[in-house]
Amino acid sequence: MRNFASRHPGWSIVILLVAAALIWSIFAIWPKGLVDVIGRKKVFLNALFNGITLGGLYFLVASGFTLIFGLMRNVNLAHGSLYLLGGYIGYFVASSTGYWLLAFPVAFVLVAAVGILMQIFIFRRMEGQDLRQTLVTIGISIVMADLMLWGFGGDFYNITPPSWLSGPMETLLVTGVKRSSGDLIYLKYPVVRVVIFLASVVIGIAMWLILNRTQIGMMIRAGVDDRDMLSATGARIQLVFVGVFAFGAGLAGIAGVVGGTFQSVAPGEDIRFLLASLVVVIVGGMGSITGAALGALLIGLAEQFGSVYFPTYAVVLTFLIMVLVLAFRPQGLMGRS
Repeated sequence: MRNFASRHPGWSIVILLVAAALIWSIFAIWPKGLVDVIGRKKVFLNALFNGITLGGLYFLVASGFTLIFGLMRNVNLAHGSLYLLGGYIGYFVASSTGYWLLAFPVAFVLVAAVGILMQIFIFRRMEGQDLRQTLVTIGISIVMADLMLWGFGGDFYNITPPSWLSGPMETLLVTGVKRSSGDLIYLKYPVVRVVIFLASVVIGIAMWLILNRTQIGMMIRAGVDDRDMLSATGARIQLVFVGVFAFGAGLAGIAGVVGGTFQSVAPGEDIRFLLASLVVVIVGGMGSITGAALGALLIGLAEQFGSVYFPTYAVVLTFLIMVLVLAFRPQGLMGRS
């Protein structure tokens, strides 16, 4: 934390101010003037919590994408198809066995296996050829979308969480209007979304520690910067890259299960989450786990607040953030200069 503050003093101040404003908005009694401008506090906080948990989902998808695209420089535009495949696998595993948690490891393993095949038979043969990778993976995504439509149909599937995660969690808050007594109200929020968001935080911290504090993380970063030099030391760089690609694809599979629990699994979700991953990586910075987390949080909040306060321009708000980042910091908020 001290290293981050010393290297990014401006961002540290901005983060502290935003955190203080969020804490105040949650726990303080809103003055009537603020209620007149923003609206009911309950609506605002619902949009806030929905944006944060949606950001957790976007992070799970984009973290795998930033490993493959940002670190390994592999342009995998079939990443959204891996997400959708994981969602379908998770639905049928959870519905056939009755075990929601079992859907996560099964989706991770099967989608990671698809990622291994893609790395060995496609990306290894086209290293450094961005245009070929783009065109080939677009074709793969179209083929996978048609195969999934043929195999699973065009219906919407929802993955049902276990009963202990199905109910709402009540949070004690104060009313949005300042009164002498400060009436107390309760905000109900789904427990499953809170649990999944916390799990995404744990996964993000673990990924950051592996990439920045372990030997295999140093090998991955060294292999990206100078593959030939790392190979000369005797490291099996291709095996490392296959493992990274498999892990990134597996994260997309896990995100598919999460998305099917949050919302639903249906045709077209692959394109939506591919675009979301691209925006998150561009905003946060290529190859940065911290940037992916920050970008996912910003995009999730922009979508939810946009849908509540600017429903006509919700999509425009998301891409406006990307345009502003590209204009003033093209490498992304946490990308290397």
